[in-house]
Amino acid sequence: MARKDLLKGLLSAGAEPDPARPPAPPPRMTKGAIGAVGQSIADLKSRSVIEIATDLIDNGGLEDRLDEDAEGLAELAESMRVYGQQVPVLLRHAPGAEGRYEVVYGRRRVAALKLAGLPVKAMLRDLTDRDLMIAQGQENALRKDLSFIEKANFARQMRDNGFERAVICDALAVDKTVISRMLTVADAIPLPLLHAIGAAPSVGRDRWLELVERLPDRDPEAVLAAVEGDSSDARFETLFRKLAPRRPRPAAPEPLVGAQATRLGEVSRKGDRLVLTLAGKPAEGFGDWLVAQMAELHARWLERKD
Repeated sequence: MARKDLLKGLLSAGAEPDPARPPAPPPRMTKGAIGAVGQSIADLKSRSVIEIATDLIDNGGLEDRLDEDAEGLAELAESMRVYGQQVPVLLRHAPGAEGRYEVVYGRRRVAALKLAGLPVKAMLRDLTDRDLMIAQGQENALRKDLSFIEKANFARQMRDNGFERAVICDALAVDKTVISRMLTVADAIPLPLLHAIGAAPSVGRDRWLELVERLPDRDPEAVLAAVEGDSSDARFETLFRKLAPRRPRPAAPEPLVGAQATRLGEVSRKGDRLVLTLAGKPAEGFGDWLVAQMAELHARWLERKD
């Protein structure tokens, strides 16, 4: 099965047959067909929805959510108590742990059902670690509630687990340019800082890239200590402001001194601008004279320059 169709195949594995197609007549049972029948029964069992206690289920795959919405989870749990679980989750047998299971997709539903004290309705599939991560990535690509940084962190984890760019692109349904930008951000944000900020759902790619540009040469511990705020978005905004480039202080004005060390005013410099400020009795009338003589003074300066 092609990578990009993996999740679709997992979801449709238990689909009903086409009612327009007439059923084939049952074949005559032969001795050699008994094994095939047994296999068919096993296949049907693997496609059926079963109930499993939540304490037998562990999270599998990679970290996708950076924040856990406790209030939203409680609301979902209450909805499950009232209306039941409408959509089954997908599980696999936990490798090396008989009788235990891992979530392929539906982590939030499993957590809500655990909070509600209800068993989990699930489909079981035999998946390798590789297939699990790809299926998880494809599910994440379809979800609208995952933020940019959560998807970027997921892409980083896939790469660190040995997946090629093409596989990551298929899993998250984005092109290589977007993946490159995701990885640029994810690689530049230390994990402790990433978890301190959280999902920042309102913050898009461009502002994360701006934050990355402000991180070099900063003390990591000081940056981590600067993360403050009740919400993830607020923590990002606070850090973003604190890491804003510092504007250089303007140079202090220099004294403008005339003949016999007479203080005539001051000279201010700002970029390519120079401002002469004449003040006090010693400078009375000198400003008007200076303006009147400006053309001649400039000409003399040009001659000297040549």
